[in-house]
Amino acid sequence: MDGEDRGVSSPTGAMRRTDNARRRSTPSHLTPARQKPKVQQQQAEEAPGAVEELFDVSAELANWIKVSAKDLRLRQTDRRWAAEVVNDFRENLLKFLRSSSDQPFFQSAEFLTTGSYFERVKIHNPDEFDMMLKLQVPSRLNMTELDGGLFYRLDFARPTRSPVQVFLLENQQLSSSKILTEMFRLIRKFLKTYKVPDDCCRWEVNRKRPNSPAVTLSLLRTEADSDELISVDVVPALEVHPSQGWPLAVRNGPDVDNWLGKKIRQEIRSLPIYFVPKRLKGRNLSEEAKESWRISFSHIEKKIITSHGNKKTCCESNSTKCCRKQCLMLLKSLIEGLKQRFPKELEDLCSYHGKTAFLHTLSHRYNDSMWARQQLPSCFLHLLGALEDHARRADLPHFFVPSCNLFSPAVFPKKSLAFLVRALEEQRKAGLPLLQPPAPMRIRSLSADLPTEMSAEKSPRLVSVYSLKKMVFGFAVAGTLVCVLFSM
Repeated sequence: MDGEDRGVSSPTGAMRRTDNARRRSTPSHLTPARQKPKVQQQQAEEAPGAVEELFDVSAELANWIKVSAKDLRLRQTDRRWAAEVVNDFRENLLKFLRSSSDQPFFQSAEFLTTGSYFERVKIHNPDEFDMMLKLQVPSRLNMTELDGGLFYRLDFARPTRSPVQVFLLENQQLSSSKILTEMFRLIRKFLKTYKVPDDCCRWEVNRKRPNSPAVTLSLLRTEADSDELISVDVVPALEVHPSQGWPLAVRNGPDVDNWLGKKIRQEIRSLPIYFVPKRLKGRNLSEEAKESWRISFSHIEKKIITSHGNKKTCCESNSTKCCRKQCLMLLKSLIEGLKQRFPKELEDLCSYHGKTAFLHTLSHRYNDSMWARQQLPSCFLHLLGALEDHARRADLPHFFVPSCNLFSPAVFPKKSLAFLVRALEEQRKAGLPLLQPPAPMRIRSLSADLPTEMSAEKSPRLVSVYSLKKMVFGFAVAGTLVCVLFSM
């Protein structure tokens, strides 16, 4: 791919990998083994799949990576305000659903906090939240694979008289479209009486997106044509009790034996699984495929990422800090930058591809010593190389459903994947220009978009922030005028 034609920066040789490392690809799986720490460490040093790749990282590039990682962290003021607004919405929506008499099936609903914000890997601004609305399945379900383990048809094993029966088709199949449509109706009804704590803002339901399992809402200013401040995805999720067992395609659980241990793997397999109302991609789908459900492991991903260490003490104190989460945040930022720069060519790319490559890398590079905080630049380049290798081999197995390849031509076109390979390679060789700190302005903060007319009585924290900003702006203007007068 020509760099000038595509707008990708040409290589400058800012970093190099050894020839052996360039030819080596990251294995998708490791053989489970219970070993003593010394033997485990020795094998990690000798096994071809666990040898550290050697990177010649320039001091300038290393500094860029460190500065960018710090800049990705959420500001405390923004996080506090967003949490207050979103939590108020969530708590009142839950009260509304539990007291709703026109739809009893949703009365037992509970929320699961999942997604990047609650995993503490959200970047730039706390402006996106995911909420899984847990719905209890009253009886046993038959789970029929539709694509190899990620999408399913759900049928009740026997007729039921529970409130869920209004969402059943004639053949006892549970309709995903009916559940999602009802979720839209209930949230719209809820918003007719709900008021945001700040009178300057309002919630609005967005139009349904194709193949999306969520009801998406935007927090906007009360005036017309205002910019979105916060986006929230409310996803109805059917909970399948652990006693019923996981589907065959995922029954073995994720490959975390060497990393988190067999005990954690057993704990993961004892957790419930969830299905969200998402339709298979493609045309000319059968009727059962149009009512498909996708299996979700968001709650387990959160558990893994928040308890990510090979040793249980990882990140419990400053002396045991690792750089795992920082590496994921940097990769998310790079993917976001690539998508903004090449929206058409990389339309199929999403942050979950990076997250999947990250989980595979954690399972492969499982020792905490491999993720020392001071080794952030090298660790991130290793993770970036892993994603590039997956893309080059057109093989990115779903971490929980290994039979599903997220880079298969059916879901990620070959032309787009080839473009991604070249874009990642050229970003790496050019010294990651998309991660270089912008000058002179920093990434826009969420608080800059909030209404300035908020009273101290409604939001005292925000008023102090805005007062400070106005003061700084006034000093800047005064300084400029002084410089102009002296120059005359």
